[in-house]
Amino acid sequence: MFNIYLSLPLMILLTACGATQPPPYQKDRAPEDRDQYSGAEGLKQQQQDQTHLMNKELADKCTAAKLDLAMAEQESNAGEIHQQIELINSTCISEK
Repeated sequence: MFNIYLSLPLMILLTACGATQPPPYQKDRAPEDRDQYSGAEGLKQQQQDQTHLMNKELADKCTAAKLDLAMAEQESNAGEIHQQIELINSTCISEK
């Protein structure tokens, strides 16, 4: 009888603890705006978000370098053209 009185509150306590865990990550936010991750699923999502952000940053740098290259070609600036071509080669991901 004593075991029933002891085990019932313990089961309720364990159930309540499981119900108050935070979500793995903020699903309603864009990857740029997420700042809270929890558990294994949250860690996995954090890695995916970091990969997404790195790829986005590279794509932005690539686009900027292509625009700068076009401007340098229009101005016939050989030094700037060479610099932008190197930047394009290092940031633009070639599609296969």
